[in-house]
Amino acid sequence: MNSANTHIHLPPNFSAFESVEQAVALACDEEVGILGASNYYDFTVYSEFGTLCHQHSITPLFGMEIVLGLPELADRGVRVNDPGNPGKMYLCGKALSRWKTPTAEADRLLNTIRHNDSARMAEMVDRMAEIFAEAGVETRLDARRIVNSIVLRYGCAQETVYLQERHVAQAFQEALFQMVRQGERVQALSAILKAPVSADDEARTQAQIRNRLMKAGKPAFVEETFIGLEDGLRLISELGGIPCYPVLADGADVACEYEADVNALIEKLLALGIRHAEFIPNRNSPETLRAYVLPMRDAGLSVSAGTEHNTLDLLPMTPTCMDGEPIPDDVQAVFAQGARDLVEAQQ
Repeated sequence: MNSANTHIHLPPNFSAFESVEQAVALACDEEVGILGASNYYDFTVYSEFGTLCHQHSITPLFGMEIVLGLPELADRGVRVNDPGNPGKMYLCGKALSRWKTPTAEADRLLNTIRHNDSARMAEMVDRMAEIFAEAGVETRLDARRIVNSIVLRYGCAQETVYLQERHVAQAFQEALFQMVRQGERVQALSAILKAPVSADDEARTQAQIRNRLMKAGKPAFVEETFIGLEDGLRLISELGGIPCYPVLADGADVACEYEADVNALIEKLLALGIRHAEFIPNRNSPETLRAYVLPMRDAGLSVSAGTEHNTLDLLPMTPTCMDGEPIPDDVQAVFAQGARDLVEAQQ
């Protein structure tokens, strides 16, 4: 095994995988030698993940993904690595060495995130249910019922489930498909979204629900309550990890302002003490990867690559570029070293 994938999401996070076993088995089949999980807000599943990885001679990496707010950038309309929300930053913690025994401060910060996020998602679900009911689709869904459905689906404990927008969109899509006959779904969904749409498959319907109802400025959107960058960096440190900036690059139709100039991005990351970056290459062209990754390496940053697998699309476990193009050899060498750097840091 000689390839690496340093960023996937495992259930009960929203994930392409039906189970941890499936994720690890697929990685083994593709000879992925280093596999990293980056779940949101709960690490219970990592015990099983670590055990299964070792059984398949895969080195596991334990990580996390958090969402931060940078008010000063939001006020200036600067997008960081979220193309639709200025001032919103995704940040990863890699090589967590204390995920089993978090410090009191780590617990405090995690509980703050969990509370704020759960309250927001509960309100968003209530708004979604009202919108569906107004269009004649009485789902009777609330946050508790959606959490319980995830518990049944994955056989996990209720306290390990933190709802994401994709969970909610999936729950409402499933309710719609259960309550409305196939030939009437396009009309029903168009009435719900107040726009002409197509509802020909589960994934597309979920995307339409999420994009037209749940995003900023849409009728079910609820403002997020973020922790700040300083607290995010502190949380990663308290968990014994290293901060990692996930670069979006081609993942935005128009480059996010924070990332548009690679040299300026490098300076900003180094000034924050962030010396590791990560790409999801299937969002990027080979040319873009070379334009970002090689200068980052030359500046002393470590860089790795993952697939995320946070949609229903069961993509290959080995990272590739956009449209399945191979990652350039010089970039792949940087990614391989970056994965080895994380393994060393976690030990």
